[in-house]
This record gives sequence, C-alpha cells and structure tokens, in this order.
Amino acid sequence: MNKVIGVAGFKNAGKTTLVERLVTELTRRGHRISTVKHAHHSFDIDHEGRDSFRHRKAGAGEVAVVSRHRWAIIHELRDEVEPTLDEILSKLAPCDLVIVEGYKRDSHDKIEVRNIALDHPKLAGDDPTIVAIASNGPVPDAPVRLFDRDDVSALASFIEKHMRLT
Repeated sequence: MNKVIGVAGFKNAGKTTLVERLVTELTRRGHRISTVKHAHHSFDIDHEGRDSFRHRKAGAGEVAVVSRHRWAIIHELRDEVEPTLDEILSKLAPCDLVIVEGYKRDSHDKIEVRNIALDHPKLAGDDPTIVAIASNGPVPDAPVRLFDRDDVSALASFIEKHMRLT
C-alpha cells in the first residue's frame, strides 16, 4: 500500500494550490507522487459529443480512453455506493506518496490548510490526524507544527521526514 498524506481544510482555504505546489516540489526532489481529489459534486472528465461520453451514456459501466500520452478509466457508479478512500487507493499504481485532497474525516495523517481571512472551523487540536497546519497568517497557540502556506520547501521537507520518504 502506498504512503498517504492528506491536505484538508474548508472551501477557499487554498488546498488545491498547496497540493499542486507540493506535487511540483516533491517530484522535483525525485519522488513519485500520485494524488486523489474528493469532489462533493458530480463531475465529467469527458464531454458531451465525445466518443467516451457517448459510450457511457449508452450504458457502459466502464469506459477506458487510451492515447500515447495518457489513459483513464471512467467508472459510472449508477446506483452503486461511492467507493471508500481505501478502495480508490488500492487501484493506484505504486508510488512514493499519495497526496489526498479532501477526505478530512478519514484516518490518514493530514496537513490542515487555513485561510485566516475566513472564519472556518479549526481541525487541529480536535482531530488527532492533523500533524501540521499550513496557514497564510499567524495561528496563536497552534497545537501542531505551523508552516507558512507559501513555504512549500519547508512543508515538503516536513512531509519527507514525517512520511519517511528520504
């Protein structure tokens, strides 16, 4: 099973930007990184009129799209239950680390992302899986290690040590 670290927080905290920057930094350091993003809404990776969209709409349970640059399998849930994070992680190829965006209630270790301009509930302190906070400002009495949200190098070094990647 791949090692997993989460990036958790509330809407507009900066999670996606931080994940993108961490992937860039950790891959620059030579690590093979995969990501999982949980969406709270429906989404399509193919579009109306495309062959794969037409196959799916015709009733195919899974549609694989393959080119010399990438491949994807679209699995239509229909009336199935949404898969758990562990079920999704089991489908990923081996890598050094999976960065998970969302799934803030799951049991893997997480970095909480905070935008101090927004009045969101705090996760660190109440949630023992929060191992660090990445914030765009001061967090008085932070119960875990605090990082500037823009200091991606320091955060990447923390992740390497915490996840024993080096």
